[in-house]
Amino acid sequence: MSENIFIGGGGEGYGAAQNLLLDKANRHGLIAGATGTGKTVTLQIMAEGFSAAGVPVFLSDVKGDLSGLAVSGSPDFKLHEPFMSRAETIGLDLQYDSFPVTFWDLFGEKGHPIRATVAEMGPLLLSRLMDLTDVQEGVLNVAFRVADEEGLPLLDLKDLQALLVWVGQNAKALSLRYGNVASSSIGAIQRQLLVLENQGGTALFGEPAMDLADMMRTRDGRGEINILAADQLMGSPRLYATFLLWLLSELFEELPEVGNPDKPKLVFFFDEAHLLFDDAPKALVDKVEQVARLIRSKGVGVYFVTQNPGDIPDDVLGQLGNRVQHALRAFTAKDRKELKTAAETYRDNPAFDTAAAIQEVGTGEAVTSFLDRKGIPQVVERTLIRPPSSQLGPIDGPTRKAIMSASDMAGKYDKTLDRDSAFEMLTKRAEAAAKAAEEAEVEEERLEEKEREFKAARRYEGGRSSRRTTTARKSSGGGFGGALASVVVKELKGTTGRRLVRGILGSFFKGR
Repeated sequence: MSENIFIGGGGEGYGAAQNLLLDKANRHGLIAGATGTGKTVTLQIMAEGFSAAGVPVFLSDVKGDLSGLAVSGSPDFKLHEPFMSRAETIGLDLQYDSFPVTFWDLFGEKGHPIRATVAEMGPLLLSRLMDLTDVQEGVLNVAFRVADEEGLPLLDLKDLQALLVWVGQNAKALSLRYGNVASSSIGAIQRQLLVLENQGGTALFGEPAMDLADMMRTRDGRGEINILAADQLMGSPRLYATFLLWLLSELFEELPEVGNPDKPKLVFFFDEAHLLFDDAPKALVDKVEQVARLIRSKGVGVYFVTQNPGDIPDDVLGQLGNRVQHALRAFTAKDRKELKTAAETYRDNPAFDTAAAIQEVGTGEAVTSFLDRKGIPQVVERTLIRPPSSQLGPIDGPTRKAIMSASDMAGKYDKTLDRDSAFEMLTKRAEAAAKAAEEAEVEEERLEEKEREFKAARRYEGGRSSRRTTTARKSSGGGFGGALASVVVKELKGTTGRRLVRGILGSFFKGR
């Protein structure tokens, strides 16, 4: 197994090899550049290199181009001659090859369905997904706390909707314990849930939830390349960003500490990374920075793919040791400022001006800097990116379907499970409360009828029926809402200490 991934040739004549060291690959990285400058091809050849080294990969296919990883390139391809010429320039013996690929799709159309439960997503990410205010986020946290203590599994959106109705009906009792729970906030969250449903969020939440082990497989010594079909998902950019961040947080929570491994356990490419940080509250950005800083000790490398390094907050950018910078254009004053900032993030090379090089590199070229054996960023180099071994561009529909049918994941996630969870449990509680209230009402009517019979017969029972009637009314609690409230208060007693522990981004610690 090679100890590095060949990225391309560097230096003036592109003869010097530029390599990403496997034992430094978990120090994260950045692929940046304007549209059409070659970011997708760089992502493709990195995925090939990691797979060949036995490292599983997860990436999102925003434009549909990366499905070509599943089939071998061909001399019949129109760019075969330019590719061979480039390979000769950088001293590469180009061999066409295919790689093991599993296709995933939140909507289950271009890949196997991939889901998370509402409980796994957690209140922080859900608040970000629904763009809630601080007050609304506080109410959502109350709802999650009650669900944890009450043993109400939150699996899909109808579970969360039912829980919010339950919280709203019992806001007075819950406010005494958790603080003000305003009905207006609950209504706002419910409306945002409706918007989320309309954006296709229903497909994301449910069971069977994604087993992370299914993304960390190898096949014949090669790492599995997990490709998330994101072309349709990009129509809901906040859903896209939140899902990928959830996946990252799950990796952080579930994987054990491994220190500094010889190679990563998984490499995660976060395409269109600016969507993660656009209008994100500082609290969320802090969490992302914390995860980026700590997850490398779990053996996971995270590579952000975006147009401009300025899209990434400085605290996160400082964690990215391996960098490939494709061309940036400087048409405006803002562009020139961003270009200067991008150039300043590299170690200067006395052979050329970094800012000028970033402007001048053509398609398939980049300025690069990778960590050396000591973990120190090397000086920036102009690099000719190697051509891919797999097919450049998307595969056709029948080929994709054939790959999906032959996959080990075929059938595992296709059928949605709908076991008893918060929706069903709260429905049963409401039905039981309604039945108890009805029985109490019947008993009250029976006692009143008996009292009328006594009075008609001039029989005196000394107010016993009146006391029993009062008792019956108390037990009914003033109808359905009151009966349900009494059930809530009763069941909330004694539940302290049964709370589940949540992780950095709000998901559960599993198996701890």
